[in-house]
Amino acid sequence: MQTTLEKIEPAQDERALPVVLHTRVVTGEGGGPEKTILNSPRFLPRLGYRSICAYMRSPQDEGFAAIRERAAEWQAPLIEVDDHGPLDFELFRKFLQICRENQVAIWHGHDYKSNLVGLWVRRHWPMRLVTTVHGWVKFTMRTPLYYAVDRWCLRRYERVICVSDDYREKCVQAGVPESRCVKIENAIDTEQFQRRRSTAAAKASLGLDPARRLIGAIGRLSAEKGFDVLIRSFARLAESDPTLDLMIVGAGDNRERLEMLANQLGLGARVKLPGFRADVSSLYEAFDVFALSSYREGLPNVVLEAMAMETPVVATRVSGVPRLIEHQRDGLLVEAGQVDELTTALNRMLASDELRQRLARNARETIERRYSFQRRMEKVAGVYNELGAVRQS
Repeated sequence: MQTTLEKIEPAQDERALPVVLHTRVVTGEGGGPEKTILNSPRFLPRLGYRSICAYMRSPQDEGFAAIRERAAEWQAPLIEVDDHGPLDFELFRKFLQICRENQVAIWHGHDYKSNLVGLWVRRHWPMRLVTTVHGWVKFTMRTPLYYAVDRWCLRRYERVICVSDDYREKCVQAGVPESRCVKIENAIDTEQFQRRRSTAAAKASLGLDPARRLIGAIGRLSAEKGFDVLIRSFARLAESDPTLDLMIVGAGDNRERLEMLANQLGLGARVKLPGFRADVSSLYEAFDVFALSSYREGLPNVVLEAMAMETPVVATRVSGVPRLIEHQRDGLLVEAGQVDELTTALNRMLASDELRQRLARNARETIERRYSFQRRMEKVAGVYNELGAVRQS
């Protein structure tokens, strides 16, 4: 484990490469952006850059262990920075030390707090400023303040990478010059996410009954994911299909409320909430259908992963999803918050083996052609190249 502020020693053949510092504040196991951030160091050296990941997290946050384990698995150099909350001004000094110790040439922020810290550090250390807008989703009492801080920061960054067209439009509306906004959609490692077993074999490996069918969903258990809509839809399907189950994988504040809803609807053990899982490949293989019920997303990694794993997808028509999924070719699209529409689409998918197989096959082809992680990182490196790395003495 890399401890706070410790210098990361590069491999011999990477010593001359300019350093990109990916920065983010996180609680618990993190979310979709971690799949992008922690994968980047494996791909950037061949494109001319060395990458380090620096995460702000509470010292008491046991959930961060999942990110630490993922970083080790993906060989991502990791610096953990103690974060004691909104008034922890010591963070600025810590990151200045990190940048000096590691000769950082490009600061790549991934949220409002890392963007703010980066602006301050740049006053004392020469480097380029890049940020990625993954999406503003979880609402709390402080959310309006965080949004305001982020909008203020984004206008001062040299490049703002947006994962979807609507996020790019929001950034322009917030005052970011169009010339600084770059759309680079999320992508995944198609070698890592590749089906290797049948659905029945995957269910058996997880201790599930291969004779029972399974609708699956993966994501943070929070309101914007619309899992309550998915549970209500499942309740209607379950009435006429006693062999059908629902599994929602993830951790979050809404777990108790979702459990209560499932019990109120009389679903009992047929709605499974196993919590956070770091290894999700076997889950996608076990799902007969993957469902995205979100009200808000950027370009969701979970949908990219499901498509790559050839798991047929029903998803809400939000943000970048309609660009990713062509309705009735790569998957089925429905309007967010509509229980009737989601129920109809899931029922249609479950009723036809031919439809599931065709959509799953087309989805894999779409991912291979348009959303490979290697191609995404080539675009990101292109952004770095445009700016030119600051030469450190």
